[in-house]
Amino acid sequence: MSVRKRAWTTPKGEAKSSWVVDYTDTAGKRRLKTFPRKKEADAFAATAHVEVREGTHVADSASATVSTAGALWLKRCEQNGLERTTLLQYDQLLRLHIATELGTTLLSRLTVPMVRQFEDKLLETGRSAALVRKILVALGSLLSDAQERGLVVRNVVREKSRTRQRGTDRRREKRAKGKLKVGVDIPSAGEIKALVGALEGRWRPLFLTAIFTGLRASELRGLRWSDVDLDRRTIRVHQRADAFNDIGRPKSAAGERTVPVPPIVVAALKEWRLACPRPSGEEVRADQLVFPNGRGNVESYANIAQRGYAPAQIAAGLTTESDERDDEGKPILVAKYPGLHALRHFYASWCINRKEDGGLGLPPKMVQERLGHSSITLTMDTYGHLFPTGDQADELAAAETALLG
Repeated sequence: MSVRKRAWTTPKGEAKSSWVVDYTDTAGKRRLKTFPRKKEADAFAATAHVEVREGTHVADSASATVSTAGALWLKRCEQNGLERTTLLQYDQLLRLHIATELGTTLLSRLTVPMVRQFEDKLLETGRSAALVRKILVALGSLLSDAQERGLVVRNVVREKSRTRQRGTDRRREKRAKGKLKVGVDIPSAGEIKALVGALEGRWRPLFLTAIFTGLRASELRGLRWSDVDLDRRTIRVHQRADAFNDIGRPKSAAGERTVPVPPIVVAALKEWRLACPRPSGEEVRADQLVFPNGRGNVESYANIAQRGYAPAQIAAGLTTESDERDDEGKPILVAKYPGLHALRHFYASWCINRKEDGGLGLPPKMVQERLGHSSITLTMDTYGHLFPTGDQADELAAAETALLG
């Protein structure tokens, strides 16, 4: 590796000079890099010498910009058969967040401090901690793909994640999210009782199934009659409908499960089987959807939420005041729980609550299996605070009496 001065005269007779670093990269290819000042050339030569020796050097001319690498990464994700919703999310993260700040940056010049500055800017401009984490995960995956292509050697996002800051970020995110609360995030037993009483028509069997099985909205929308065993009172979950109404397998192996159903759901499904949409004059086929739209196709989540779930809540008195006003200046009442996931939260709490409190009293591992969580960690991180602690006042009093007499 050498640093030499190069001098020349322009066609106009003007004397020019620059400093050239002449070196061989990790692949054995000769590289030349020009700098206007010797100080910059010496600094690059010192850094390149160490990187070549450690096998971590990629020349700028052999690298690519973040945007270019991102396009290659998205293409690979598509070739790997990822769902359309996942591809759309990755595309949005890249286009709306990553490319706007780092798109023109060469991968070979991306550093841990630059990523940290990028992260700080995202938080300062109002992005949530959860969204920033998704953006960094996407950037890290992008860099991993670029590593395999030889466009970069270091994955600076993974290097950053190995620092102690990662634990701090997780704790900050958990504090911002807070614990799920009954009556705020999770419908109470009284609210569910009122909701069940207000359900009617085509929405009654759907929401009863959601309440008492904990199926995700995508799993309800993709459920077929062949997966419903009314004699054994079970529902087999092995497929789902995504945001584009395409039927596919659950995202994880744990999502495939068999869930028991109570008598109220069995009765509702028996009645619904006779009334659900199907071709005129035909019996319901096993491969038909349980909760289709009027044409027998996959029902959209928006229709379920806006035409079924919200009106049912309002009819049951589960409302909250919105910022909008009516003609008399009074706040307009809207549904208290905007998403169907609140019903899944209730099912989890129902599984967890003690039998004497009207629950099932299931152990954590069984709750995980019922919900189709990929790990017990996810179950406990989300619902761990709902499990009985074993240190109730009456139990403490009994233990004290047994100990001291």
